[in-house]
Amino acid sequence: MFKKCAWENFDEKQQKKLEKLCKEYREFLDNGKTERECIDTIVNTIEARGYQELESLVKSGESVGSGAKVYSVWMNKSIVMFQMGKKPMAEGINILGAHIDSPRLDIKQNPLFEDTDNTFAYLDTHYYGGVKKYQWVTLPLAIHGVVVKKDGTTVELNIGENEDDPVFFVSDLLIHLAGEQLEKKAAKVIEGEALDLIVGSRPIILGKEEKETDEGKKKARHLVKSGVLDILKKTYDIEEDDFLSAELEVVPAGKAREAGFDRSMILGYGQDDRVCAFTSMKAMLDLKDTDRTVCCILVDKEEIGSVGATGMQSRFFENAVAELMNLTGEYSEMNVRRCLAKSCMLSSDVSAGFDPNFRSCFELKNAAWLGAGMVFNKFTGSRGKSGSNDANAEYIAHLRRILDEKGVVYQTAELGKVDVGGGGTIAYILALYGMNVIDSGVPVLNMHAPWEATSKADIYEAYRGYKVFAEKCEV
Repeated sequence: MFKKCAWENFDEKQQKKLEKLCKEYREFLDNGKTERECIDTIVNTIEARGYQELESLVKSGESVGSGAKVYSVWMNKSIVMFQMGKKPMAEGINILGAHIDSPRLDIKQNPLFEDTDNTFAYLDTHYYGGVKKYQWVTLPLAIHGVVVKKDGTTVELNIGENEDDPVFFVSDLLIHLAGEQLEKKAAKVIEGEALDLIVGSRPIILGKEEKETDEGKKKARHLVKSGVLDILKKTYDIEEDDFLSAELEVVPAGKAREAGFDRSMILGYGQDDRVCAFTSMKAMLDLKDTDRTVCCILVDKEEIGSVGATGMQSRFFENAVAELMNLTGEYSEMNVRRCLAKSCMLSSDVSAGFDPNFRSCFELKNAAWLGAGMVFNKFTGSRGKSGSNDANAEYIAHLRRILDEKGVVYQTAELGKVDVGGGGTIAYILALYGMNVIDSGVPVLNMHAPWEATSKADIYEAYRGYKVFAEKCEV
């Protein structure tokens, strides 16, 4: 099928809206490089637009009616937002769902060590999600996250983003000595346990008297490590044992940027899947009164199977729906089930953008092209659609109609050629309730790399499409 060019769809007024939206999006990426940072950014944004916390409403026993805006955060890593509609929730709600976790390096619980020659101090890491490990070496990297001390004090870290901050890096073997390394397969060029983050090289200088103390003798065994620990204590009041209760993520340092002479693209970290999270949130914020209640779910842990208390397989979303229905006077176990079964969802996740440099991996008729609008993936999965949600034809026809009526530019795609690869989303998990679900989102180049690329046109069309879905979808 011929792919439309979304750029041809924009008049001057829409171009200005597009640029404004994409500027806000770049700021969102810069401010939210971890799940916790995303949640903080989102909460600050939506509270300024009148959203109230569900827990406080539950405690006060305040009833909730049409037009109310409610949110609930779970463990500082996932959030669900509701704008109440005119119709009862038991008749179904419209759901926009995306994830806010991204591939990265996580710092281990006992991470700090020094090499045997007192040359470097390192933080040991464990990569998170599907990554090409060799892409993470020789880049300027930043450390984001929290350290929670035994007394409950939380120390927030964001090191490497400001111009005056130090950055960190993983070293690689120089090309002059890499003959044997270059013979390895790409998956083995850099091993997972070799992704050690260099965090220091200056030994601590001990005074003559200090060298004679027990503490001084202990420091002398690992002078560079001791120097780093001294900095951590003086600057952040962090002890080595505090790493045991820390969540620290290593991400590319630097801001999202416009890309291309024509500034048509955005290059930045974490666009899988924060591009869909941002556009979903923006669509929610720009809604007027709706007939059906509209919901936006932004979750953690999708990149590792949607597991854990903050992943989509958790019951936090279902519990939030039940609590909200209790405030509307609709609650019963059966009504909660009816609500979920009669709901419609766009599982908003990115799609593999067609890359002409690797055209052999794509089936051109069913590939997602940058600049051709938002993407619908009827199914994902791999090896015969294994692990996918396969949306039904009636639902897709309804979406086609409401999007065409509003002139939204969209395309359909598969994730590469049959048997070449595959992937999954949160779609199948929500489909377990019996609701209509389809994957949709934005095409991305360099997916899961430290720097990913998207088209501004597709970001804008995704925002428009999500807004139309939220207002008009009712199957």
